[in-house]
Amino acid sequence: MKNSVFLLTVALLCACNGREQKTSSEMIGKKEIKLESKLLTPEVLWNFGRLGSVQVSPDGKTVAYTVTWYDIEQNRSNSEIHVCDIDGNNGKQLTFTPEKEGSLQWSPDGKYIGFVRNGKIYEITPGGAWEREVKTPDSQPVNEFSYSPDGSKLLISIDTQVTKTLGKDVYADLPKAEAYIADDLMYRHWDSWKDGTFSHLYIAGYSDGKLSGMKDIMKDEPWDAPMKPFDDISETSWSPDGKKLAYSCKKLTGKDYAESTDSDIYIYDLETGKTSNLTEGMYGYDKHPVYSPDGTKLAWLSMERAGFEADKERIFIYDFAAGNMSDHSQNFDASPSSLVWNRDSQSMYLTACFDETYRVFKMELSDKTKFTQISKDGYFDFQNVQLTAGNDLVTVRSQITKPSEIFRLDAATGESTELSFINRHILEQLDLPEMELHWVKTTDDKKMPVWVILPPNIDKSKQYPCIMMCTGGPQGAVSQSFSYRWNYALMASKGYAVIYPARRGVSGYGQEWCDAVSKDHGGQPERDLLSAADYIARQSWIDSSRLAAVGASYGGYSVYWLAGNHNKRFKTFIAHCGIFWMETMYYTTEELFFENWETGGSFLDKNNKYVEKIYSQSPIKFIDRWDTPILIFHGENDFRVPYTQSLAAFNAARMMNVPARLVVFPKASHWVLRPQDAILWQREFFAWLEKYLGI
Repeated sequence: MKNSVFLLTVALLCACNGREQKTSSEMIGKKEIKLESKLLTPEVLWNFGRLGSVQVSPDGKTVAYTVTWYDIEQNRSNSEIHVCDIDGNNGKQLTFTPEKEGSLQWSPDGKYIGFVRNGKIYEITPGGAWEREVKTPDSQPVNEFSYSPDGSKLLISIDTQVTKTLGKDVYADLPKAEAYIADDLMYRHWDSWKDGTFSHLYIAGYSDGKLSGMKDIMKDEPWDAPMKPFDDISETSWSPDGKKLAYSCKKLTGKDYAESTDSDIYIYDLETGKTSNLTEGMYGYDKHPVYSPDGTKLAWLSMERAGFEADKERIFIYDFAAGNMSDHSQNFDASPSSLVWNRDSQSMYLTACFDETYRVFKMELSDKTKFTQISKDGYFDFQNVQLTAGNDLVTVRSQITKPSEIFRLDAATGESTELSFINRHILEQLDLPEMELHWVKTTDDKKMPVWVILPPNIDKSKQYPCIMMCTGGPQGAVSQSFSYRWNYALMASKGYAVIYPARRGVSGYGQEWCDAVSKDHGGQPERDLLSAADYIARQSWIDSSRLAAVGASYGGYSVYWLAGNHNKRFKTFIAHCGIFWMETMYYTTEELFFENWETGGSFLDKNNKYVEKIYSQSPIKFIDRWDTPILIFHGENDFRVPYTQSLAAFNAARMMNVPARLVVFPKASHWVLRPQDAILWQREFFAWLEKYLGI
């Protein structure tokens, strides 16, 4: 299908507030566009503004947020700061620069919005009248920061050199040498090689835009806080009196770090300079600490099982007066996130996924903790809850057919009202797909949720080709998130029905369902996918001869496994960064705890029944049955699933004389993030589907 020409007029926003104006050629911003077609295309998708950091002012009356816009021709993005009132009125863009602004933080008195631009801290007034740079004495770029409760100090995250890992650091007389030197695991993580630097937390005095007495509270420590790869400042929390700082960190190195999820909650005492471990002896992930407003309690998220990154998130609370901690979510069969204390210090707001949608809950502390759903049910996800001046909440809401926007949520009625309308100018011109939630019977007589996304203006008297999405993870919610690459609204807008099964292993259907994928990758989870495919093939409006299975990461594993076990169900396959050869995956990935948990250990362990079973299910074992065309994508900088997995799968397909195509992105990781790379990905994706499914 030809790419439609959709952009007739472009008008970049220009600067105001008396500051230096930037020309449109210097800055990427919102584009006022008029579409020629009412159908979503990859080019239109990349003109959506993407919501970033969202922060409510201390008085609860104003929302500051960032929006990122992409420019396809320049192949890059830019983020700017916006504000609006809590009712959505008086919306205004504050910054107009060609550089990205992010990591928003309100000063405690509400006079400034702090942010990071180009590795430096700046402050701007909420009206945008003026801004200033906060001079940091260290030349290292800033990652993120936060204000102390009284505004007298700043907490700053800076990558700090601790060890010598680069060749030029080891051999000072070879400054142009390019080499990584390692003596232990993990020498690379996700998409970055270890270069000897670690994210450290610094505390400095602060007054009127100036810092003093900056101190590295982790001096010479070879570990990261906030933890990599996210560098999320929400993994830190100031005590209300500003005398203590809680933070999460995995204080392990080498092989121990690679094989463990044992992060802990640490408390740094600013007066004594001492650090204590609050969760010593708890061996799963402990992260995201949050002090209560009265300072008497500290809540955090905790996983019980060591080495399992998708274990249930529990809400632990430490009572400083009583000197004890307790789990307050034992009877809550979901993993909470976005913990926010209410002003009374006796209740919290949070989000959690049930039946594949993220909902907002209130948790009230008592002898028997009570959870009450606040948000109304619907086909949307809520994330990032914050308090307002009244009884409302500010949250972020997304749908499969609509990108994230800021909403105000009435805590009494559950009604949500949009505030930001970042993409209204595009969405109102589009005919968007419809969604349905179906329940499919599995081979073991369970009910499985399956999202069905229908082409716009579908006529069910006709028949449509269908794409089955095999989700990755293998854990993770099959919810209402809006993707800019695996975009189901885009697929449906091309004329395909799309199904998204919540097969065994997804995390929005209870922990037992989530656990069921581990050590059984080629078993019941794949039978669940086949059940979904058989279900959709029976629908009168589906052409059962034109089904495709697609997926990334573990979803790519599923695609490769199905390629040898589908019994002619599918007309074609598409895999992205998929696991093909599990033996080589074990010895080339970086987070070994993941493989150890999912497989039970190394394939060399001949006495382990789990190991014997799961490696016998490796997709490479079934390549003699491959007979269906397959398209394969991968990024060279993917260290979680090394790109050699895709090279091996492509080579195997061609050796079997199976029609195949390989697309490798030298600059991409597990994700394809650059605009032109992503559009190329989508063009290859849809060209392959059109070739084998037609449309």
